[in-house]
Amino acid sequence: MIINQKGVYTVESVTSGHPDKVCDQISDAILDACLAQDPNSRVAVESFGGHGLVVIGGEVTTLAKVNYEEVAKKVYKDIGYTQDLKFLINIVQQSPDIAMGVDTGGAGDQGIMYGYATDETPEFLPWAVVKVHALAKGLQELREKGIISWLKPDGKTQITMNNGKVENVLVSTQHDASISQEEIKKTLTEKLIKPIIGDINGIEIFVNPTGRFVQGGFEADTGLTGRKIMVDTYCGMITHGGGCFSGKDPSKVDRSAAYMARFAAKNIVANKYAKQCLVSVAYAIGKVDPLMVSAIDENGKDISELVKSKFDFRPLSIIKTLNLRQPIYQKTASYGHFGKPDLPWEKIIKI
Repeated sequence: MIINQKGVYTVESVTSGHPDKVCDQISDAILDACLAQDPNSRVAVESFGGHGLVVIGGEVTTLAKVNYEEVAKKVYKDIGYTQDLKFLINIVQQSPDIAMGVDTGGAGDQGIMYGYATDETPEFLPWAVVKVHALAKGLQELREKGIISWLKPDGKTQITMNNGKVENVLVSTQHDASISQEEIKKTLTEKLIKPIIGDINGIEIFVNPTGRFVQGGFEADTGLTGRKIMVDTYCGMITHGGGCFSGKDPSKVDRSAAYMARFAAKNIVANKYAKQCLVSVAYAIGKVDPLMVSAIDENGKDISELVKSKFDFRPLSIIKTLNLRQPIYQKTASYGHFGKPDLPWEKIIKI
């Protein structure tokens, strides 16, 4: 599906302190810790947290020596939380049934992955996606820089577009109990929403619609790795294959092939072969060659052969092309995996 900018749609983002994102960051911090010592680490780690308990489970095959609990504690503290946590760790070695296919260069799983790009913004993402992430990250920056002292780490943002114009903006943020709802809305409108959205005349603004958001993070809610896959990708504007990214090493194609699909789509657009490009790819577990590589432009024109002639979607080729065996993943686990210029799948090349 290629986006119809004249339609009505809503996009969402969440802060790094949202419980699901805390879990994504824990899983990716563990992945980075393994890759930093052993670039060939096989990692599939899931995290679950809530109400004082964190459960970390999965499959890891690595030469690295990692204290999973200490890694998780540091992530939680760095985000801005002070709550004491109990940990349950249950990590085992990768199944030999999976390893036998991956060892020969095959895909680490079956599935469908998508990548998208548009010339609408310098980030090659839809304007609303860029702005909704900016609102969420803006909450973190206003808190960490001490500009708004009563902000807390948990939060969510949302933008609704109607025929290319912003119809409403929603910001929900954790806050100190002492601050009034009136002050919260006034301050965030002036210091967050206006600087990012611009002219807000005619735009409906919602801030903390329940009227109170004091409890947040694992104190108020549970989080789980991979439960914000639309926030991670294109905020619901583009279809998704269903596989999450965080906690998985690049042999898992639901991560690496999604990055490659984005890399291909972005470079098709950047090299002016299309104004929008949607790439899709499918794999069978243990098989080297993808079962499908497909691409269309903004008019629905099939440009699959162009993409296949320029980009190699075999798993080991993806890893080599994008240099994916490096510890770069924790920074992807907040505010989207795409549009950040320092990530290898965001590099523009001449094709």
